[in-house]
Amino acid sequence: MTNEKMWRLNEIFLAPYMQLATALIGKSREGGGNMFRHQLDTMTILIDYGYIEPVLLKGSIVHDLIEDAPEFNRNQLLSVDYDSPAVYELVLEVSRRENETKADFLTRINETGSRHARLLKSADRISNMISLGFVNKPEFVARYTEETARYVFPIAESVDSNMLLELRNLVESRRKYLGIRETASLQSA
Repeated sequence: MTNEKMWRLNEIFLAPYMQLATALIGKSREGGGNMFRHQLDTMTILIDYGYIEPVLLKGSIVHDLIEDAPEFNRNQLLSVDYDSPAVYELVLEVSRRENETKADFLTRINETGSRHARLLKSADRISNMISLGFVNKPEFVARYTEETARYVFPIAESVDSNMLLELRNLVESRRKYLGIRETASLQSA
C-alpha cells in the first residue's frame, strides 16, 4: 500500500461502525466463527485489494447488520457520522429484500447495483467462500459454490478482475473437494 493510501486510510474513523457491528457477535456462521468477525474479514479483503473509500469500508463493517440482527435499531446506523446516510444506503443495497430469492438478490446487485455494492458483494463472497472450507455439509458447499459461479462471477467481473480470479480459484478448490469436474455449462457461468 502506498504512503498516500496509508495516510488516507488513517483518516477514516471506523471504530463507531465496529461498535455497531458488535451486535453480530452472537450470530454464528455455517463455517464457524461469528458474523462480527465476518464483517471485519470483508473489510480487510477490500483493503487488501486497495479499496479505501470511507463509505465502502464503513459499509463493509456493518453490511449484514440489517439482515442478521433484525432487533438492531436502524436509526443508530443513520446517526454515526457524516457518511452514515450513504453507508445506510449501501447496506440496504446489499441486503436481501423481503420475499427476494437469493438468485433475484444477486441478479439485482449485478444489474442495478452501484460499484460499491458490487465491490462489497465480491469481497463478502470471497470471505464466505474461504469460510466454506470449514463447512462439513457437501450439499451446502456444492450449492453455494455453484451459486457463486453463476451469480457472483459476473458481479466481480464487472468491478475487479483480481477479485474474480480469487473467486474462480476458490470455486475450483471447492469443486475439487467435492470431486466435481467443471462442465462446459458451468464454465460459461
